[in-house]
Amino acid sequence: MDCEIGNFSSGSHWYAVWTRSRQEKSAAAMLSTLGVTHFLPLISQVHRWSDRKQSVAVPLFSGYLFVCMNLARDSRLKVLNTSGIAGFVGNQTGPLPIPEQQIEDIRTVLEMRVECLAVPLLNEGDRVRVSRGPLAGVEGKLVRTNSSMRLSISIEMIHKSLLVNVSREDVEPLEHLGAPRIPLQASRNFLDVSANRLS
Repeated sequence: MDCEIGNFSSGSHWYAVWTRSRQEKSAAAMLSTLGVTHFLPLISQVHRWSDRKQSVAVPLFSGYLFVCMNLARDSRLKVLNTSGIAGFVGNQTGPLPIPEQQIEDIRTVLEMRVECLAVPLLNEGDRVRVSRGPLAGVEGKLVRTNSSMRLSISIEMIHKSLLVNVSREDVEPLEHLGAPRIPLQASRNFLDVSANRLS
């Protein structure tokens, strides 16, 4: 089958599509009915209620799933008209392909049952905000360091900075707040925060 590991047909590529809120599974089911090759990565989470707890399969990347297509041969409308799908991820030229190796890597992680978490992608220079904990609300710029992640509170008037340890899970990019989460490339960073954000 096209896009399956070890049998990748010429001209076929993986593409990401946005789904409407909480419709990843229903959209994947519809694609199966239509015969469209797709991949919806799922992870197991334990949901607790007052009287019980249950393991539930939830999308790894909330708001996204992947489809395999040959854009020169296959109709995009078949995917776009699928209930629950909002559109392709791409730019003004159209959908942008995802390297097959990245899809294979996700499959491997899930098949090996390695614990994983999807978080926002952060790059050096991004404006970020601490989303929880005692420093919640503090904003700054992401810069690199070869040590663990830290929060740098800069006091420009005296040309000094205060470094504070911070957990990666407590940081979100300002321009992506509220958007679906995607994998993180850099794991060792710290924040450069202007002191006036603390007033």
